[in-house]
Amino acid sequence: MSNFDRNAAPWSRGYTRTGADVDQGLRAFMLGVYNHMTIGLALTGLFALGAFQLAVSSVPTAYQIGSSIYLTQFGAAIFTSPLRWVIMFAPLAFVLFFSFKINSMAASTARNLFYAYAAVMGLSLSSILLIYTGASVARAFFITSATFGALSLYGYTTKRSLSAMGSFMMMGLFGLIIASLVNLFVQSSAFQFGLSILSVLIFAGLTAYDTQDIKEMYLESDGYETATKKSINGALRLYLDFINIFMALVQLTGDRRS
Repeated sequence: MSNFDRNAAPWSRGYTRTGADVDQGLRAFMLGVYNHMTIGLALTGLFALGAFQLAVSSVPTAYQIGSSIYLTQFGAAIFTSPLRWVIMFAPLAFVLFFSFKINSMAASTARNLFYAYAAVMGLSLSSILLIYTGASVARAFFITSATFGALSLYGYTTKRSLSAMGSFMMMGLFGLIIASLVNLFVQSSAFQFGLSILSVLIFAGLTAYDTQDIKEMYLESDGYETATKKSINGALRLYLDFINIFMALVQLTGDRRS
């Protein structure tokens, strides 16, 4: 983040900006986006794994899931009690608050809020480790990482405008949300399989579009506060793309625990 500070100060005093200055500033800006995103993903993974380890007991308890998984009192609280609904919807509340308040909050507050959101998301996603084997979850993560990296690189380097594709993908996203809500009542495994495939395709397209759009948000005249908040907002968008691709791939390729 210090790169923004070093770049903003001389520009604000009227220095002549060259193409090299702009390229260096853009690289620093995008590096900040990816750094925030990576830290967010690391927090999500650590909290998901930590919650799972605290939730599962190595000896039989009164709380049993399936044929071989026993829960501690902590696990019963976050996975079987009404608290699970709070944990499930808490990430959505964070995103809505972040979206409405980012312009009025300090950059440091935005950064801390994003990291808190990533931690809460980890707690919410810890339940997938009860359903799928650790090896298949890790496999889905590495596939997601490779896919995301290639698509984001394409979005960053392409000279073609992806705005039309982005608009199409956003329409598809709204349709996906409505279809997912319908499937909460239908509970069709075949329908869910189709939704998972659509999720991969939609968020793959959004990854390329969001990367290009975030790149175009950069202005070399931005001060530290503005550049940092743009960086964090961009990190959140790419983080959500990554998480949604990952979850869809887990549902498509994950091996369920017996």
